[in-house]
Amino acid sequence: MTIEQVKQLYNSAPFKPFVIHLADGRLIPYKQREFMATAPSGRKKVIYGPDDYFNIIDLLLVTSLEVKDGKTSKRRWTVKRVNSLVLN
Repeated sequence: MTIEQVKQLYNSAPFKPFVIHLADGRLIPYKQREFMATAPSGRKKVIYGPDDYFNIIDLLLVTSLEVKDGKTSKRRWTVKRVNSLVLN
């Protein structure tokens, strides 16, 4: 994954929630555009979740991204792997 691919998903319109897969096996759900802050270098992101918890992500350790299918309910996450960032 590249930093540019993460930026492209973040800036997509309309915004679609996505899950970030990290090299250490963690999955970080990202549900709202407002819950992400970017370091000045652009390499690290802070992703906030409910109750003010947060994850600091080094974007060079992102192994894949999954986009939530917009047809499912809000309570259930159904994701599809993003092989390229051309979203329908």
